[in-house]
Amino acid sequence: MALKETFYVSHGSPTLSIDDSIPAWKFFKSWKKEVFPQRPSAILIVSGHWDTAVPTVNVVDRNDTIYDFYGFPKVMYKLKYPAPGAPHVAKRVKELLQASGFGRVDQDTKRGLDHGAWVPLMLMYPEADIPVCQLSVSSHKDGTYHYNMGKALAPLKDEGVLIIGSGSATHNLRAIGPRNSPPAPWAVAFDSWLKNSLIEGRYEEVNHFDEKAPYAKMAHPWPDHFFPLHVAMGAAGENSKARVVHDSWDGGSMSYASFGFTAATS
Repeated sequence: MALKETFYVSHGSPTLSIDDSIPAWKFFKSWKKEVFPQRPSAILIVSGHWDTAVPTVNVVDRNDTIYDFYGFPKVMYKLKYPAPGAPHVAKRVKELLQASGFGRVDQDTKRGLDHGAWVPLMLMYPEADIPVCQLSVSSHKDGTYHYNMGKALAPLKDEGVLIIGSGSATHNLRAIGPRNSPPAPWAVAFDSWLKNSLIEGRYEEVNHFDEKAPYAKMAHPWPDHFFPLHVAMGAAGENSKARVVHDSWDGGSMSYASFGFTAATS
């Protein structure tokens, strides 16, 4: 079944996996009922926690759960998300990227899913029965590079593959405050600019966010958590429509703003 939508979700803190008091927790739990009821044939997830020199996909039969976080409650290191791998999707990703001029695309036959992938997926698809392939970002590149990566992957939607970018609408770990702190003015300014730019279809400005957005360097001192947005945006295709599917804050500076992109009807 062909899909019309792609998504960018803000996964926030790893504690989202166990803490139902985080405002975004209910959003992720309501995913299948409220946000995207269709069952995809597979999921391609792009996480800000896998940063490589060239595009890289994981090619495994069963995904291991990677605990790429430190100093968190012990129970979190016992969580498992044993989703099947999607080697057929990995092969298609490589084919599509190379056909669009990306040149070298690597395959990792050992890597499972990092917490930018499995934490949201554990809440969205708790049965872990949908095959998942993960694609890396390349933070030394720019927004346009990742947007074009998404454009190259757009045909996957017609094959029933759900494309999800997983990052954080704002991601400055040094600026995190207490749980119920009001959002900082710089974070609100960037978040508002992002929502307006996407809803108004100003994708080219979002591609050049580092020049166009207010407080861009404060919101994203490093762009790894933002580039998954560009992949999802590009994968929706030309003239897609963006919408806000969730909006909440945590820790005074971490926006959980999440977006859906609906492909234009041909």
